[in-house]
Amino acid sequence: MNFNLSPPTNPVFIISVVLAILAVLVRYAGVNIPVVSGNVFETLAIAYIVLLVGNLFRGL
Repeated sequence: MNFNLSPPTNPVFIISVVLAILAVLVRYAGVNIPVVSGNVFETLAIAYIVLLVGNLFRGL
């Protein structure tokens, strides 16, 4: 398979980083964030998927 990867746009990258930071804060710092607290793994997975889609599809 040949993928033409492109760098993600700044908004996609920032969304991914914010989601990852929220997951890390909940898991390791004990911060209580209602939506994230019960779904740490899922939040981190969504952050990765957002970044992956930003790399695979040009212009996102």
